[in-house]
Amino acid sequence: MSILTKISLNQSSFSPNEKKIAEFILANSEVISSCSSQHLAEQAQVSQSSIVKFVQKIGFKGFVAFRLALSQELGRKKAITNSFEANNQQSNRLHNTITKDDGLPNIIKKLLQEKNNAVIETSNALEIMDLENVVNILNEARNIQIVGIGGSGLVAKDFASKLLKIGCTAICEIDPHTQLTIAQTLSYEDVQIVISYSGQRNEIKTAASLAKKRGAKVIGITSLHQSPLRSITDYNLTTIAEEEEWRSSSISSRTAQHTVTDLLFMALLQKKEDIGKRLIEDAHKVILSL
Repeated sequence: MSILTKISLNQSSFSPNEKKIAEFILANSEVISSCSSQHLAEQAQVSQSSIVKFVQKIGFKGFVAFRLALSQELGRKKAITNSFEANNQQSNRLHNTITKDDGLPNIIKKLLQEKNNAVIETSNALEIMDLENVVNILNEARNIQIVGIGGSGLVAKDFASKLLKIGCTAICEIDPHTQLTIAQTLSYEDVQIVISYSGQRNEIKTAASLAKKRGAKVIGITSLHQSPLRSITDYNLTTIAEEEEWRSSSISSRTAQHTVTDLLFMALLQKKEDIGKRLIEDAHKVILSL
């Protein structure tokens, strides 16, 4: 997990002084490499000892080790960005680090690494208590509406299909207008799951706001950074993926989203025990009989 992601994820557990430090670092990460601990303390309006304690809390022996690691991380990101820009100018890039010049073995290696990173970092970012609370809410829900558009809509459809197999009343319509119609019929007995990596689409935010006004619990499966959806939902399950503003395909973000939905499905299947297993077996038998 990247240093900046780790800081973002842990902000809720920071003390007031630690939050000041975190906010300054996140907003000014590029200047940290040339900062002394004293200068950072002055800018964040905390003591120098608070800086040392902060970097130790996030896993570094001291400020110098933290500064070096962050500088290396930002350097790698800058190199990748420069490579992307160069490839874009040559119309050479296909997806993230994959280019037209890559042989199939290299494409396999790069794509596998990207998908593995999405699974591992998303799993590490999830709060177990939030995950358990969401599973309990879903288990007790009368109806579960699952909302998603584009690539996220495919994940939503897949999740709804899985939930139906274990006896959950899951509703998933891809048409945005139908999503809004369903959202306004929900009540306090229902749950809405909103899947969106960016969390910025107006249709998604409107659906979530409608469901919340109707008293339904709203659960977001969205990214950590700059997702407006996070301020609307009751629970947020964070997905982390290597995605850019320009995307050939939402491969990495869908992998992260599938990680969360599959975890929810397995936890629900465990809660339903024999009933869920029997329903899956019955559905399988029906399909085989066709």
